[in-house]
Amino acid sequence: MIKVAINGYGTIGKRVADAVALQPDMELVGVAKTRPNFEAETAVAKGYPLYAAVEERRPQFDEAGIDVAGGVEKLVDAADVVVDACPSGIGAENRSMYEEHDTPALYQGGESADLVDVSFNARGNYSEAEGADHVRVVSCNTTGLSRLLAPLQEAYGVQKARVTLVRRGGDPGQTGRGPIDDILPNPVTLPSHHGPDVNTIFPDLNIDTLGLKVPATLMHTHSVNVQLDAAPTAEEVRDLLADESRLFLVPASYDIDGAGKLKEFAMDRGRPRGDIWENCIWEESITVEDGVAPAGQGDAAAGADLYLFQAIHQESDVVPENVDAIRAVLGAADADESVATTDEALGIGL
Repeated sequence: MIKVAINGYGTIGKRVADAVALQPDMELVGVAKTRPNFEAETAVAKGYPLYAAVEERRPQFDEAGIDVAGGVEKLVDAADVVVDACPSGIGAENRSMYEEHDTPALYQGGESADLVDVSFNARGNYSEAEGADHVRVVSCNTTGLSRLLAPLQEAYGVQKARVTLVRRGGDPGQTGRGPIDDILPNPVTLPSHHGPDVNTIFPDLNIDTLGLKVPATLMHTHSVNVQLDAAPTAEEVRDLLADESRLFLVPASYDIDGAGKLKEFAMDRGRPRGDIWENCIWEESITVEDGVAPAGQGDAAAGADLYLFQAIHQESDVVPENVDAIRAVLGAADADESVATTDEALGIGL
C-alpha cells in the first residue's frame, strides 16, 4: 500500500484525502491543518489522523478539544509521498522539509513551475513524472485544457489554440473575495498565465489565452477555438471526445444551460460536495468550420476550425490528477492503469 500524507486540508486537500482513502492501493496516513476549524473537526470525524502543520499552533487544537497525532514533520516522515495542498507560495516554503525526510512531494498549480522537476497532467505527460521528487499538478483551468487538447493533438494535429476563460470570482467558501459586482479583464495584459501554463505540459503547442473574472462562484467557463491540421466533421470530434473518460459531453436533451444546472445535476447524481471531476463540454457547441490556408500554403494547410464551450469545476477537477501523480512519481502503475483505477474508485463518468 502506498502511504500518502496530505499537508493542507482545505478546498483541494480534503477532496484529495477523500479520493486517496477510496483507492485500493493507497493508505491515507494523515492530514495536516494550520488551525482548528470545521475542516479539522471533519477530518477527525472521518477517522483521518490529524497533524498540526505549524508547531507553534498545537495549543490551539488542545484548546478546541481536537486531538492531534503530532507535528507535520512526523506525518511527512511516515509517508511514501506527500501531497502539498497548502495555499499558493507555502509549498515552496515546505520543499526543504520534504527533502529533509526524503519524501517525494506533489504541489498544486498555484506554485511556480520552476519549483518542481515537472508539471503534471495525467492525460498529457504522465510518464514524465515517473521517479521525480517534486511534481506540480497544474491548475484547474490548465488541467481542463490539457485534457481537451491532448486527444485533439493526437488525432488531428493542432496549429493553434485560442481560449477565452471566463473565471469565477472565488470559490463558494472564499468569503474574503466578495461580495462583488464587476467584470474584470484578468489580467488586462495578454496572454493570461493559462497558455504558458499549458506549455509546461505541451511545450510545442501554439496557444493564446485571455481571461475574464466575473462575480460567480460555481465554475469556470471556456470559449475554445482550436485550429486543426486535419478537417474532421463535428460528429467525428464528438465521438473522439466522448471516448475520453474525464470529458463529459453534456447532451442537449439534459437541458443544462449553465454552471448552475451542472452543479445541480452533479448533486442529483450523488456526487460528494456536488463535485464534477470531468470537463463539461456542451455537445451542441461542438462546431467545425473549414479553415483558411495561410497565404501560399495551399488547401492542404487549411485544416479546420473547431469551436466549443466547456465548464471546469475549479474545486475538484485536479483531484484525480493528484491521485494519478502519486502513482506516477512512485512508478506504481502506468498511465492507463492508474487512470482506470482512479476513475473506478471515484466513480468518474457522468
